[in-house]
Amino acid sequence: PPTGGAGRGAAPRTPRELLRAGRDLAGQLGGLAPTATRVATEAFREHRLRLPLQAPRTMLNVPVGGARRFAAESWEQARIAHVAAAAGVSTNDVVLAMCSGALRAYLSEHRALPDRPLVAMVPVSLRDRTERAETTGNRIGAILCDLGTHLPDPGARLATVSASMSDGKRLFGDLSPLQALALSAFNVAPVAATPLPGWVDHTRPPFNLVISNVPGPRGRQYFNGARLDGIYPASVLLDGQALNITLTSSESTLDFGITGCRRSVPHLQRLLGHLEDALVDLECAVV
Repeated sequence: PPTGGAGRGAAPRTPRELLRAGRDLAGQLGGLAPTATRVATEAFREHRLRLPLQAPRTMLNVPVGGARRFAAESWEQARIAHVAAAAGVSTNDVVLAMCSGALRAYLSEHRALPDRPLVAMVPVSLRDRTERAETTGNRIGAILCDLGTHLPDPGARLATVSASMSDGKRLFGDLSPLQALALSAFNVAPVAATPLPGWVDHTRPPFNLVISNVPGPRGRQYFNGARLDGIYPASVLLDGQALNITLTSSESTLDFGITGCRRSVPHLQRLLGHLEDALVDLECAVV
C-alpha cells in the first residue's frame, strides 16, 4: 500500500529514487544563475528580451475601480491563418499584431499613445507537440512581448511581435521546467506588489496588459440541441492592469473577450472596430 506522501495506488519511492530526484532538482537550481546571466545579456546588451518594469506608463496602468465593461466579437480563423501563412508567422503572432494595431488606434484617439512600445504579458504553452498532456502535465510560460505600438506600419508591427515572441520561446525552450517556472515567476512577480499603497501610481508597470489565447473545442458544440456560436472569455483585472484581452477558439472562429475598468477605459467597445481595422491593414500589408 502507498505510504507517506505517495498518491493513491502509487508505489513508495525508494531512497535511490529520492536521491536521484534531489540530485536532478539541485542541478536545475544550479542552472538558474547562468539563466539569469543570459536573460540579462539578451535584455540589456542585445535588446532582444523585455523585462518587467520596462513598459511605459499608459492610461491603462492605473488603479482600477469596481465596475467593468465587457465587449466581445468573433473573427474567422481562416482570415487570420491566411495572414500568418503569407507572412510566415504563427496565428498567435497575427492575433498579437491585431491587438497592437487596435491599442495604437485606441490610445491615439485619446491622445495617450506613448513613444515607447507597449508590452504585453502573453501566457504560452511550452509543451512540445509530441508530448502528451497526461504524462507531462501543464507547461506554461509567461513571455513579455514587445507589441511595437510605436510603429505606424502594420507589417513592421507584425515583424516586431513575431521576433519578440520567437526570442522568448527560444529562451524558454532551452530551460528545464523548473527554470522556465522561475523565469515566468520573475516576469509576473511585480504584479504581487500592486495592492501596496502608492505602488501603481509611483512605479512603472511590469507590463501594460495581458493578452491570452486559450484553445477551445475543435468541433461543433451543442447544448440541448442549440449550437454554440461563440465562447467569449471574461478575465479579471488587477490594480495597474485596467484592460485584459482574452480569446479562445471555437469551431471556425477566434472569439475575443475584452474586459476593462469602466472608470479608466472609456468607450471600450471601440476596440472591436480597431481590431477589425488592424486585421484589414495586415491583410493589405502582407497578402
